[in-house]
Order: sequence, then structure tokens, then C-alpha cells
Amino acid sequence: MALSAASHPAGHAVTLWARDAAQAASMAAERQNARYLPGISFAPSLQLASGDPLEAARAADLVIAATPMAALRATLARLQAVAAPVAWLCKGFEAPAGDAPDAAGLMGHEVCAQTAPGLRIGVLSGPSFAQEVALARPTALVAASAHADVRELLVQAFHSPSLRVYANDDVVGVEVGGAVKNVLAIATGLCDGLHLGLNARAALITRGLAEMTRLGVALGARTDTFMGLSGLGDLVLTATGDLSRNRRVGLLLAEGRSLEQAVASLGHVAEGVYTARTVVRRAQALGVEMPIARAVVDLLDGVMQPAEAVAALMGRDPAAELG
Repeated sequence: MALSAASHPAGHAVTLWARDAAQAASMAAERQNARYLPGISFAPSLQLASGDPLEAARAADLVIAATPMAALRATLARLQAVAAPVAWLCKGFEAPAGDAPDAAGLMGHEVCAQTAPGLRIGVLSGPSFAQEVALARPTALVAASAHADVRELLVQAFHSPSLRVYANDDVVGVEVGGAVKNVLAIATGLCDGLHLGLNARAALITRGLAEMTRLGVALGARTDTFMGLSGLGDLVLTATGDLSRNRRVGLLLAEGRSLEQAVASLGHVAEGVYTARTVVRRAQALGVEMPIARAVVDLLDGVMQPAEAVAALMGRDPAAELG
């Protein structure tokens, strides 16, 4: 996203801050992120920084937090005195402290309400692989915020010929879609890895969308949000795309790899692995049925083997389609 903003026709001044000073120095010297996006050169105008993030953000008009979900709380705590709006890119539910079995995970905006309630916030989400955004391939995203001016600022910062950004005020719906689709992508990867066919994949994605929508509406989201980019769009991409880390986890589990082996082989965070349990707990607390997500949790926890999980996914009793 920093590469996209730095190449924007409006000529934005963009600083990419890294928590690791050595990584920041390496990127500044090589003018690329050799670890995660090798071979993709930085725009000459892109600045690199490390050290105190609050100091780096003080003069900014907009701050984007690009961390895994597990790091969002600490990041927002360090940025709570920033005057500019803060938006994040992570997709997931935060795991409760100590992983207490009766605690439900929080969405990003709920984490912010606890940690930095004075911030004016937003969320950027939608069907987007980082590599394709960095290569300026056509992408469409959603900028969600309760504040109209924050939505407009996000659109102005990123909307370009290659990156289309659409505003939405349904923060809950956008965050639920971004979180749950990662869990569902593990399930579709599992089905693909077991060679169950395209019919099974389509059925799983469709029923997964219904699960996602049920949870979102129970949390206060609008149904129509899940028919858009941050719901159906992101689900289809993550469940079918070869660049999807969460789908890859399902594929590797189908091959007989352990969860530890699957995660270690990625080299990146697969948020669905860490979000699945918190999604299911949140759903249980609300009385929302999510059988696909539940089967994914049982698979990740070793309660079910891949073939058993698929049987649970595809062997549900007959019922009316809606609901």
C-alpha cells in the first residue's frame, strides 16, 4: 500500500515505517523489500523510517497500520496521541488475553475503543493480494469509517488508475468479512487439496458466505455489505487464489502436513489460523451457527483429520437454503 500511495498521480509524500531498524535500513539501501516483495522497486519518493512511530506519524495527514491482527493493540497504543486519522489493513479477530476459553475475540475497532478511544479511525479491506497491489495490477478496495471525512481521505490517498477505492460506513461488516473469509479459505483449500472438485468448492464458498453474513448481522452489520468487495469479493479471492496463504494452509493439511509444518512453510502470517477459534467463540456467544468455521477449528486443533473435517463440512442434514 505504501508503494501504491507513493506512485499516486497526486504526488503524495509517503513514509514507510518499519519496527525493525535493520529491516528499514536494508529496504532503504536496496530500494525494495527483498524479504516479502523481492524484485519490486520502491518509487524514488518513498521515504523509509524506524524508531519512534509516534514521532514518524506526528506530521502525517493519514496513518496506515499494516500489522498482523495480534500486533494491532500495541500499535494503536503507541499511536494514540496522533492527530491524524489512523486506518488499519489487518483482517481478523484479536485472540483474547491468555486465550481464555470463555472469552470472545475483538474486532479492530473494538480493540481501538479499548486502547486508543480518541483516535479517528478507518479500515481498508477487500480482495487484494499484496504482490498484485505492489505491481499496480487492477484492484478494488473498501475504505470503511464512521466518519465521512476519514472515508474521503482514504479514497484520496489511494484511489488511482490501478487501485479503485470505494467508501462504506459499515465498519463492522467490513471487519467481519475480512476476518471470516480467512477461516473459510482454509476449508476450501482443504477441499481442493482432497480433489473434491469445483462443485464442492462452489457449495462451500456459498454456504461460507451465509455463515459470514449471519455472524455479521448478529454483530450489527448490514446484510448488503457481505455482497460487496469486503465480503463476497474477498472470500472468492482468498478461497480460490493461488497467492492465498490461508488456502495454502488447507492444501498442506490435506497433504498430511501438521499445522506447525503448514504454518512454518508459509513464511508469512496466515490470519485464518489465529482467527478461527475467536470467530467461533464470538459466534457461540451470540448463538450463531457456523458449522464450517467450527469444522476448521476442529481440524486445526487435531480433533478431526482432513477427511473427517470434509465429511462434517459436506455431510450436513437437509435443510432450507436460507437462514
